[in-house]
Amino acid sequence: MAGLNPGALAFVMGTGIVSTALYTNGARTASAALLWVALAGFAVLVPGYGWRLLRHRQRFLADFLGPHAFAFLTLAISANVLAARLAPSGHTAVAGAFLAFGALGWILLDYGIPLALITTLKRGPSLDQVNGTWFLWAVGSESVSLAAASLASVTSGHVLPALAVVCWSVGLMQYLLTAAIVLARLLARPVRPEGLMTSVWIFMGAAAIIVLAGVRLISLPSGSLMLARPVIVGSAVVLWAFSSWLIPLLLALGVWRHAVRRIPLRYDLGWWNLVFPIGMYAVTTHELGRATGTSWMTTVGRWEDWIAAAVWVVVFAAMVAARLRPRHGVGRKPGSRPTGADHEGNTVSPSSTQTLP
Repeated sequence: MAGLNPGALAFVMGTGIVSTALYTNGARTASAALLWVALAGFAVLVPGYGWRLLRHRQRFLADFLGPHAFAFLTLAISANVLAARLAPSGHTAVAGAFLAFGALGWILLDYGIPLALITTLKRGPSLDQVNGTWFLWAVGSESVSLAAASLASVTSGHVLPALAVVCWSVGLMQYLLTAAIVLARLLARPVRPEGLMTSVWIFMGAAAIIVLAGVRLISLPSGSLMLARPVIVGSAVVLWAFSSWLIPLLLALGVWRHAVRRIPLRYDLGWWNLVFPIGMYAVTTHELGRATGTSWMTTVGRWEDWIAAAVWVVVFAAMVAARLRPRHGVGRKPGSRPTGADHEGNTVSPSSTQTLP
């Protein structure tokens, strides 16, 4: 528990969005099973964060002031993803509770993390500190928008639609700002293959959730929106096209890392950074096709839903196998310090510095 990864709730995010993908595809039984898995993960991991804060405060604060601090936003995002999944199935009260928790966490972390990074004197000034988890800044805002729009579609009132539009707009601006910073880091500084982590996939996932939140917005009554529908639809189509363009690039980077540069393909928590973007892109394609009346996009989205489910099964099986694998500390010298794990879940030595994306 002392070394609990700040982004551990990426497991809940990935499981929740794949459950949503299966729900929109009509696979209600499989969707319900994954929903229960996500709820169980949330029930276990959230108290774990609190326990770590109380009992291992120094390590908790060190992570909060580090370059991967944005990973803590998975706490709010996971709650909002669950709210967006529960609302369409009629569980409005539970969805409202998750949205309240996620919105509160978003307010505290969406402001608290940038403030901590700006004001701390322990942060290095280099662009090397920038990494893919910084996109969670935008994903946090968009997750509130997604949950609020999903709940607004099955309830009445003007508060939720207004909240959804405001958070959608904020998240869009945060995405553009973060994209500029991350691209500057990737293009201006050399990237070692062992440092290119799976968190760069959040680049695509962040664009996809903006599209999905926009699709849920345009399904609301026109009088409840503060933005014109063509603006939202146009932005959604542009970002969907951009997220589609990113997929071959991200796959090529993965081939370069593992096939060309021979980095071993072993399970770590960062694999869930693949599941969430893939699941989000699948749901986005499916729902954007239905919203715009584009039949081929809806058909492709249905197939992508099953691809996302298959990726979830593979990653979940790898996670279970990794936990069951015996660990005997082979190869360690007597008196040597044990290795730890970076914020992607990869094993590193205590003396190494992890400043790559």
